[in-house]
Amino acid sequence: MLEDSVKKLKSPKTSPCPTLSKAQIDCALDCLADWVYESCGSVSLSSLEHPKFKNFLGQLGLPFVARREFAGARLDVKFQGARADSEARIRDALFFQVSTDGWKCIGGVHDEVEADRLVNLTVNLPNGSSLYRRAVFVSGSVPSSYAEEVLWETITGITGNNFQRCVGIVSDKFKAKALRNLENQNQWMINLSCQFQGFSSLLKDFCKDVPLFRTVIDNCLKIASFVNNHVRVRKGFQKCQLQEYGHYWLIRAPPRIHDGSNVGHVFLMFEDIFNSLRALQLVLREESFKKASTEDAAASEVADMVLDTGFWNGLEAARSLVKLVRDMAKEMESERPLIGQCLPLWDELRLKIKDCCLKYQVPEAPLEKAVERRFRKNYHPAWAAAFILNPLYMIRDISGKYLPPFKCLTPEQEKDVDKLITRLVTREEAHIALMELMKWRTEGLDPVYAQAVQMKERDSVTGKMRLVNPQSSRLVWETYLSEFKSLGRVAVRLIFLHATSCGFKCNWSFLKWVSSSARGYSRVGLDRAQKLVFLAAQAKLERRDFSSEDELDAELFSPAKGEDDVPNAMEIPP
Repeated sequence: MLEDSVKKLKSPKTSPCPTLSKAQIDCALDCLADWVYESCGSVSLSSLEHPKFKNFLGQLGLPFVARREFAGARLDVKFQGARADSEARIRDALFFQVSTDGWKCIGGVHDEVEADRLVNLTVNLPNGSSLYRRAVFVSGSVPSSYAEEVLWETITGITGNNFQRCVGIVSDKFKAKALRNLENQNQWMINLSCQFQGFSSLLKDFCKDVPLFRTVIDNCLKIASFVNNHVRVRKGFQKCQLQEYGHYWLIRAPPRIHDGSNVGHVFLMFEDIFNSLRALQLVLREESFKKASTEDAAASEVADMVLDTGFWNGLEAARSLVKLVRDMAKEMESERPLIGQCLPLWDELRLKIKDCCLKYQVPEAPLEKAVERRFRKNYHPAWAAAFILNPLYMIRDISGKYLPPFKCLTPEQEKDVDKLITRLVTREEAHIALMELMKWRTEGLDPVYAQAVQMKERDSVTGKMRLVNPQSSRLVWETYLSEFKSLGRVAVRLIFLHATSCGFKCNWSFLKWVSSSARGYSRVGLDRAQKLVFLAAQAKLERRDFSSEDELDAELFSPAKGEDDVPNAMEIPP
């Protein structure tokens, strides 16, 4: 036995590593580089030199690659190839839309002084594809004039002197100044505010202007403040939480509520209190609460609210309204609707809010007023024009004709359509375009073509109904409807425009690295960051993937439906 051990030690047998050809090695490292670049900060370049990772590469028969190679020559080659392809595709397009997001500070107005973020500039093409253009690093509050300068530089950098190739801009901020200035200076431009931001801002309006929300917020703050700050009551409450849910947590209360910057915290408070319903009812029977009632007048007010079905009905109504708006906004973020869908989307929102008010028996008028005010802030005449000119929304009348949905417009919106079309054509063409519009209104589209444009099929992955031919609206105008020369030119430039500017989401770790490079005035670091952002963003746009790694990781570690009775548990006892 000893001799055998000696022989084994003298001639150890190691498992042979696979032998790969140079072509296989190059291909594997190329795939590895793509993964690293497209992860954009989720995979640290330094992790490539981790001993375990080097061992992993060795087991596969791949050589060790230093992180500097991934941040140097290899990155440059990848970027140059992707950039050249993007430039060629933009050159081939007759016209395009610039999309930009990241200007709006997510943390709220009081956090803008410190907020570092990336502003993304993307190019939307008529064929439905989107190409990343560049990133701009900004910190704190950004003046409208700077945004206007960046946007115009982006346009001229693409078009040269042929400015009319840029149909317009969609942005998450600066509608009132930068976008309006550029549109006034260039009559062919259609500059829009992002509808994802429009719906998100509506929630702030609810919190500030709707009595239902103000009442629910005030009542929830009273409960949260009393339960969190009264030591004996808090301990009794946590005991009841343990009894009911197996864990306990503090009620998350927002530090500020009056400036509209903390609506996210307000809604977390809603969830915590709603999910603590049973524990709050039980704590009223605890001796700690009864004793507190003799010392603090607020205790009886809290007890009355907890036992009041009206309070819980109002809270549930507010939660439902928040969920309704957020769900629609999230769907916009992933589906990226075109501007022809804006009017139907706002109509759908109004209908859902009406149903919610009926369900919970809460006043509809204040909510309706808030929605209308936000709608007017976001509205652009191009919404109505694109809705009318897109064959996707044509309605079949009793005679079998497919006609544009003019009856869905208000008289003011009908006038907007006429004015916009007149603005987008030359003075000599204006009367021709309006005559063609009248013909379009009365004759419509051949039923076979209209049905072909509107044909849908079920998506095998999502289960949603999707258009069979997403580009058919534009193609019909370019081919079958070519007789509408002036109106057709307006139609094809309008109907492809995006209504949202949602795009690439930079993860927190990468943003921190970019921020340190910018604050350190590192030209090389910022250049590398620009290239990494470009590669990652372009890859995500190609895949139509608008999620962020941070969100996906949070989703992974949050309990699945049915795993936990109460989400967002803050503390689990031993």
